[in-house]
Amino acid sequence: MFDDLAGKVAVLTGGARGLGLSMARALGRQGVRIGLVDLLADVETSAARLADELGIETVGVTADVTSADDVAAAFGKVSEALGSPSLLVNAAGITVWEDSLDASPESWRRVIDINLTGTFLCCQALGRACRDGGHPGAIVNVSSMSGRVVNVPQHQASYNASKAAVDQLTKSLAVEWADLGVRVNAVAPGYFLSDMTRQFTDANPELAARWRAMIPLGRMGEPEDLDALVVYLSSSASSYVTGQSIVIDGAYTAV
Repeated sequence: MFDDLAGKVAVLTGGARGLGLSMARALGRQGVRIGLVDLLADVETSAARLADELGIETVGVTADVTSADDVAAAFGKVSEALGSPSLLVNAAGITVWEDSLDASPESWRRVIDINLTGTFLCCQALGRACRDGGHPGAIVNVSSMSGRVVNVPQHQASYNASKAAVDQLTKSLAVEWADLGVRVNAVAPGYFLSDMTRQFTDANPELAARWRAMIPLGRMGEPEDLDALVVYLSSSASSYVTGQSIVIDGAYTAV
């Protein structure tokens, strides 16, 4: 039990389902009050279910993380309902598989806007909340092993570039906000069986088998494999850890 987390307020983007909701649940088990932010309308239902399941205060807010106005409004609603947030997990993100020769500017910008600009705007909002509230904070950005390696056989240049940028953003903000008392780290997952990924692998078993064959541990990650790392990076137990992007990929990038 990370006792220092009890009663704190966390914002989790991409929190309506998948890895974002799983990480929200992990923090909620530590007594954190949870604000889920997502473009999906069922984010409110997810928040209500989390409250019932864990007996914690939650709120679900619909917002587009690429809009500064939406992000500001979302953080305002979370603050009004739960108190000033001191924790943030940026899990909102998308990927597009396409040949770069055929990729449209609109497709490129959409991936960069959600994965990078959305991450920055939410980091900025959390930093401002900590500054204005006079309290420290911790941010966990969701990067990817794809920020360090090029996945095969799929073509996803925009995703790879966006996640490499998230890693550098994480380092930059960690240095800039050290005096503010806001730690900024990232987790960089490999192939994980989120709800959406599981649907894809079930429909494409040959590709899933190819991915697993490239992972030394011989399996894809489960959402719960991220829980302890995210909780640790959010807690004061990691008070000397900042500016890091920690790969959790079953040793995929080690070979």
